[in-house]
Order: sequence, then C-alpha cells, then structure tokens
Amino acid sequence: MTRRRFIADEIEGDRAALLGDHAVHLAKVLRAQIGQQFDIAANGSVRRGEIVSVSTDRVKFLLHEIVDAAVSDQREVTLLLSIFKFDRMEWALEKAVELGVTTLIPVIAQRTESHLASSAAKRVERWRRIAREASQQSRRSTEPEIAAPIKLQEAIANRSAIRVLLSEHETPERLSLKKIIAEHQTGPLTLAIGPEGGWTQEELELFQKSGWLFASLGATVLRVETATIAALAIAIS
Repeated sequence: MTRRRFIADEIEGDRAALLGDHAVHLAKVLRAQIGQQFDIAANGSVRRGEIVSVSTDRVKFLLHEIVDAAVSDQREVTLLLSIFKFDRMEWALEKAVELGVTTLIPVIAQRTESHLASSAAKRVERWRRIAREASQQSRRSTEPEIAAPIKLQEAIANRSAIRVLLSEHETPERLSLKKIIAEHQTGPLTLAIGPEGGWTQEELELFQKSGWLFASLGATVLRVETATIAALAIAIS
C-alpha cells in the first residue's frame, strides 16, 4: 500500500519533524503512533520516515532510505494570478499546485474587486495551507511558494525568463500559447492570467512595454480558473 506523504517542517541529519497544525493533524486526526511509517519529503528527496515521538505540537521521524530522489526535469513556472472570487481562486490554486507550479503570486489588477483586494492579505496563510495539502496529496517533494498579494506594476517588474501574458484581446503580436511553448521549451517561465473582466488597455500597454509575449488559449473566452489549468497543462507538458 502506498504510504502517505508529508513535507517536513524541520530537518536535521536523519531526523525530521512536523510542527504546529501539521503535527496536530497527524497526531489527533490521523491518530499517529510511534513506529508508523510515512514518506517524508526533505531536502529535495523523499525518504521513508518512522515516527519516534508524538505530541500535539511536534511529531518526530527517523529518516531511513530514499524512496524517491525527486529529481525532475519539469520546468520552473511562476504564475501571476489575478485575485478573483476566493472560493474559485482557491480551487484554481489547488489545481495549479497539483500541476506543478513553482511560485504563485496573487496579483491585484485594476479590475480586481475592491473587497477582494482588501481582504486578500488575510487569506495568504490559508492559501499556503491549501498549497501544502495539495503538494502532499499529489506527492510532490516540495511545496510551491505562495507569495503575498502585490499590485500588477510590482508583479511584472524585473521578471526574468520567458514571460507570457494570457489575454483574450486580439492583438497583432498574440500567438497561441502552444506555439510559444514549442519555441521556448526550456528555461523558467512566467505566466500572467487576468481577472474576471480581463485586463484593461492600460495594463495591456504596461505588459507590452515590459517585453511580455501575448498568448491565446483558443477562440473561446475561459473563466479564470479554467484558463489557469489549461495554461499550466500546456506549459508543463
């Protein structure tokens, strides 16, 4: 039977631990006991971990042999995701993590609803918990970075690598995302996905001046969460 996987909070030599809420979940919800074994992701690999002590704020493991070297040729992908309705955004975040996103940056765009923009900072810890749970469920060896929300101008500045804006607006420069990915198959990639209502003309001009490539996912207009999944599936395939 496949062992459940957890990402260690603390690592020292052949010892690792889950702390805080992660320990509470393992100790109280899963009723962990000394001697039980789980897969523990630590320092870029996954090892067989045996529980050696259990408390409500710390579960300690003795790490044994490597069971997954966790070496991946999957490219590094940063997602600039404009903030939208939190329930749907959290679903999109979860799926982005399952698909392998490396970094997710929540972005406040001009068409982001004001009450969502003002509440977003309070949701970051929840988003990080969702990301961690999705990482463990999908058997990733690391969890992605979930950044604090920032305004668009800051988000698109000083981003190296291939930078692609997903937009439904017809522009002479717009290509299909599949074509762009085919022409740039290696190296870090940054994708930007707009809010409900799309990017404003001012924002499109800002992306253009900053050297971003414009891309389309097809003839239909997709919801933000659908576009997120479609774009990442193409980018990481």
